[in-house]
Amino acid sequence: MTIHRISTPLSNEVVVQLNAGDEVLLSGVIYMARDAAHKRFLDTLARGESLPVDIRGQVLFYGGPGPTKPGHVIGVVAPTSAYRMDPYAVELFELGVKGAIGKGNRGRQMRDCCQENTSVCFSAIGGISATLFSCIKSAEIVCYEDLKTEAVQRLVVEDLPLLVTNDAHGLDMYEVQVEKYRALLNA
Repeated sequence: MTIHRISTPLSNEVVVQLNAGDEVLLSGVIYMARDAAHKRFLDTLARGESLPVDIRGQVLFYGGPGPTKPGHVIGVVAPTSAYRMDPYAVELFELGVKGAIGKGNRGRQMRDCCQENTSVCFSAIGGISATLFSCIKSAEIVCYEDLKTEAVQRLVVEDLPLLVTNDAHGLDMYEVQVEKYRALLNA
């Protein structure tokens, strides 16, 4: 397994170097958005309007913050189940999103989408919210403030630990790892 230190915005050259199962330390700007914000993104596009943020080359983080305590930039952040965004993600990836961070696996549609759009899906391991929180250096709501905890936030992160779930080569970390374990059991 390879560890990659990468920064946003992501380029095709960076994305094609990542393989399912690789460890990544991500730094730079990412946008935290969940279901309600994704739905609003697609509704905005359906009306022929521009999105309130430029998503080209960007990474979306499917997460939600807890209450912010005094002296902190944001509350503890937990990743959301990634498959919940699958109905919205394909259109956003086709418009230039280069990566998405969630918890758990994605559907076949996202694997194909990553391959077709030279993009990548990452997993943030559930249960390490304190670690994720410590990697967030700044946070600001950039749109949809009325959605409260589901508002889109611009986060600046440093060395955010992730795993590559789906790569631009059509591979899925969960399938690859299951095959490795089956081979071990049959050896």
